[in-house]
Order: sequence, then C-alpha cells, then structure tokens
Amino acid sequence: MNVHARSFDDTQIDPRALRDVMGHFATGVTVVTTVGDDGVPVGLTANSFASVSLDPPLVVWSIGLNAPSLGAFRQHPSFAINIMCEESKELALNFARPSDNKFANVSWQPGFGGVPILDDAAVVIQCSTEMRFPGGDHEMYLGRVMEFHRTDKKPLLFHKGAFTKLGASI
Repeated sequence: MNVHARSFDDTQIDPRALRDVMGHFATGVTVVTTVGDDGVPVGLTANSFASVSLDPPLVVWSIGLNAPSLGAFRQHPSFAINIMCEESKELALNFARPSDNKFANVSWQPGFGGVPILDDAAVVIQCSTEMRFPGGDHEMYLGRVMEFHRTDKKPLLFHKGAFTKLGASI
C-alpha cells in the first residue's frame, strides 16, 4: 500500500493517518517517572524520547497536555527516563494504562531528587528539568543528565503500533 498526504494547511492532515505514518519509525520504550504530591511516585510510558546534546548532557521527551500526571512533572524539578528491556513489556503496559497506583507491585528505588528508578529497566537516565516548552498537544521537557546506569539487557522497541525486539545486526 502506498499512502501519500500533502498539506500546506495544518487542518488537512488526518491525525490518525499521521500517527500511523509516525509509527513506521521504530522507537525505544521508556517509562518516565517523577514524584507527585506528598512524595507519591508518578510514571507514564512514553516513546517520545531523544538525546539532544552530549555537552552539556541533555535529553528531551514529551507528555500529552491531557495526561493525568502532567501536574506532577510540572511541579517536581527532576525526572528519570527508564528505558525498558525486552522482558519488561508488561511493565511498560502497566504505566501506559490509567490507574490510581501504577507502582503497586513494581520494584523500584528512589534516585536523583527522589524520582523512582525502576529495577527492571535496561537503562536509567536521571535528569533535572532544564526547561519546559509547548509542542502542540504536548509539553516538551528538556532535561540535564545528572546520573545514568546501564545494563546489558536488550531494549524493548515499538514499531507500527506493536512491541518488538532487536533483530540481527546488518
């Protein structure tokens, strides 16, 4: 199937069709965490994450303006990017679903600024929030990397609306 859309006016692009097109770009799966009111851990699954700069060490990610946890990320000065491993699909789904307590039965430790660090993550990048800025129906977070930890676990990927894993190197 060959699909083509062209627009010189933002109102002509169908959001669902654009989402399907963007799904062709394989991404890693992260759970972004912070601390909410009264020290309650907060987290959500996101694939809108990227490295921005090595000097200074900066990353960026985004959160939907209708996300229930938006207020916590706006209030707390730090966050963690927990990059999920192949074995953590259910954990990623847990943080993607609405829930009053996404951390029930989740193993984690407090990290930089008290933000939750998930024990089952392949990589953890702990950041201080440098800047927040609007990005359409999302808010973007630029974070300065303060600490990181990596394992040899293989990353969980997301492609065309489904979880997947790394294949053979080419």
